[in-house]
Parts: sequence; structure tokens; C-alpha cells
Amino acid sequence: MFNRSDSKNSPIGSHRLTRRQFVAAAGATVAAPTIVPSSVLGATAPSNRINVAMIGCGNQSRVDLPSMLRQPDAQVVAVCDVNRGSDGYARPEHYLGREPAQKNVNEHYAKQTRSGEYSGCDAYSDFRDVLARDDVDAVMIVLPDHWHALATIKACEAGKDVYCQKPMSLTVHDGQQMVKAVRKHGRVLQTGSQYRSNAVVRRMCELVRNGRIGEVKRAVAIINGSSAGPGPGWQEMPVPDGFDYDMWLGPAPDAPYHIDRCLYRFRFIRDYSGGQVTNTGAHSTDIVQWALGTDGTGPVEFEDQEGIVWPPPGHLYTTAMKSHFRARYANGVEFVCRTQDPGFGARIEGTEGWVQYSVNNMKEVEASSEAINNSVIGPDEVHLPVSGNHYRNFLDSVKSRQDPIEPVEVGHRTVTICHAGNIAMQLKRKLQWDPDRERFVNDDEANQMLRRPYRKPWKISGSES
Repeated sequence: MFNRSDSKNSPIGSHRLTRRQFVAAAGATVAAPTIVPSSVLGATAPSNRINVAMIGCGNQSRVDLPSMLRQPDAQVVAVCDVNRGSDGYARPEHYLGREPAQKNVNEHYAKQTRSGEYSGCDAYSDFRDVLARDDVDAVMIVLPDHWHALATIKACEAGKDVYCQKPMSLTVHDGQQMVKAVRKHGRVLQTGSQYRSNAVVRRMCELVRNGRIGEVKRAVAIINGSSAGPGPGWQEMPVPDGFDYDMWLGPAPDAPYHIDRCLYRFRFIRDYSGGQVTNTGAHSTDIVQWALGTDGTGPVEFEDQEGIVWPPPGHLYTTAMKSHFRARYANGVEFVCRTQDPGFGARIEGTEGWVQYSVNNMKEVEASSEAINNSVIGPDEVHLPVSGNHYRNFLDSVKSRQDPIEPVEVGHRTVTICHAGNIAMQLKRKLQWDPDRERFVNDDEANQMLRRPYRKPWKISGSES
């Protein structure tokens, strides 16, 4: 296990300690965890390994889990999901859940043993059992958005570092509480906005930061569209065997089960996510924020625009099928977020040209001229942080106790823009925003939408949610 620099939180417990056993054994001496032999994890000394648990084994775990398994100084010791295992995710052939994830981990490590056998990864249905394990150093939170704040805050309280998938939060209030928890407990949090670790994106942002397109006038975030989902008259479905639906809902309102409410398509229902504005929009907006150098702030005005399409009444989905909102920064720079197919990219326009990163050409920066694209960034100009791998950057930060490339405040500021844009589209009017106080100006109705009540008994410590 990783030998933490903050020794008061050093993992010392049994790797099979459950939440109930943790409470019962408080103050007692427990057995040391089993150390995986060097034949499994190579030459990395056990004291320098970071024990990682994955909380959430759905669609994004198909990327996050193998990416973490490839890190030589990380050991995945546990996986957790309310779903034992099923298809029905983004694609029919994707069979996911805690048991498939556990199988993948054990098979990965088994290939590195002489015997070809390994069974050291445990599987859980309740993330609190994972957090009760003293040997877990860090957790990857790959849950639906409505769970991000609760799981992150409880992980921080348990002394774990956190890799939290984007969008960082469901609401602005949730994001504020996450920032407080990370800093209060001295944890490392990496937001899963992996384009910060993309060399092409970094190059584009450096061109903007160093004035190659002149004075910035406009930024555009391109996002995907979505469907209306099951239409009026959709019927409640029986909860599948092995799926803890009440736990899946967690802090969200009680609602009848439907497969399209859960798994991959939760993101199109407002109780759990913000649609494509917080899905692909979290990435494209984050690129804009990095290019503009506005990670610590945000726009001061939001306004809905023409072309927004909502699901017809009675459909299961409730987020915009086509989105379009405009925002303005205090320096006059205009920000536009809109649906366009194919739908992902970011474009920055200035007085002397433009640059963009697009799903149509993800291998190089596109620019309005060869001179811009071939420009050399000099040694005395702005050079943004380099991270060749988002997961590697997180693990290095766990060891150094320094902030990763997308720390909690940055992830919070990015998704706050997405949340404010969604609110402007829902209210269908112009809204003034105070980025310092993180509130709308003189608009009680809009401010009430910055947070959501939690379904009992769930709550965030120290908050009336």
C-alpha cells in the first residue's frame, strides 16, 4: 500500500474490513492487508504502491479501469457498483457491473503471476464498505452525476484521495461542498476532464494565451444532441435481479424503475444530470476555460438563445435535446454553447484569427492560417502544465500531495458554467451572475435552482441538504 506522507491517515487496516466491522473494531488492532507479490505489480515496492478502488463500474469504467490497471504503481484492490452485472449500457454488447469489473481486474493481475491465478480484488455493492477499508488510498468515482458530491465528500472524510469523473457535480451547491471537503481534509482530487492532459488541446490553449489570434472576442463550445427517450405512456419496468435500485437513486427523488432511467441514459434526466450540456459540454467548456485563463472565475451573464429543443411532455427524458445559450465574461468575451452534429469541440476566435479543437480532426489544432498553426511558443512565453496521462497525473499528485492538472476548484468552475447555462435555458431569460459569490444577481428563482433537496436519509455533512 502507498506509504502516505500524512501518516495520521496511513492505511493500516484489513483489506476485507466492511463498514460494520470498521465501526465495531474502532480502536482495535486489525490484521495487515495481504501484499500482492512483485510478480503481479513488477518492481514497485509495496510501500510505494497506491491502493485504488473503483466506485461505479458502468460505461466510463470501460476506459477508467484498464487505464488505472496499466499504472505500474497502482493496485486495484476493490470495485463497487449497485449492479451485479448486466447489459443495457451505451451499447448492447457492453456487459458491465461489479462482477464483470472484478473479473477484469483479477484476470489482468493473473496474467502477471506464475500460477496464472489471482483473486485479490473484492467487489461491493455499497461504496461505504469500500471507504471503511483502511488500506484503500484512493477511489475513482465513476457514478452518475447525482452521486458525485456525496461519494466524494464521504471519501474525503474517510481520508481517501479522489479521481472524480466529470461533470464534477449535479448542482452548484454540491460543487461548493465538494471544494470545501477536499480542502478541509487535505485530499487530492482530480476531475476526470482528460482533455487537460491532451497535447493538442494544450497547444491550442497556448496559442490563445500567447496572443497568436490577437484579442479574444468569442469562444464556442460544441456539444452533442440527444433524443426524447421513451414517449408518453412509458411503463414502469421490474427492477432486474442483482440491481439495488433504491441505492442507485440515493439522494434523488423516488421514481419508478425504467432501464432508460439508469445505466448510461441517466444523463438525459434532470434529476440525475444536466444532459449534453454537462456531458460533452463539460469537456468543451473546460477547454474554453483553459484557453481563456479563467479557471478561477466565469462569465457574468447568461442568456438562452434560439434553437433549444426540449422533449415533448410525457417523455421520460427531461434535459434539452438541442441546447443553445450565450454567456459573457466581464472583459466582454462572448461564450456560446450550442448543439451541433457531429458534436464535440471548442473554438476560440480573436481579432487576428481563430483556432479550434474538433471531433472531426482530433490529431492537430485547426487554425485560420498556417502562420498561427506553425507558430513556435518561445521559452519566455506562457507554457501550460504538461500531463501526458490524466491517470498518471493523478497518481503523481497523490504521492507529491500537490494539485493535479484539474483540481477540484477548476472542475467546479467549469461545470458551474454548464449549470448556469442550463438554468438560463430553463427559465428562458437573461441572468446576471456573480462569479465571486457564485450566485445570480437579484434573482431568487434562479438561485433556488443552484441546489436540490436530498431524499432522506441522504445528506452532506455540515449542510442542510
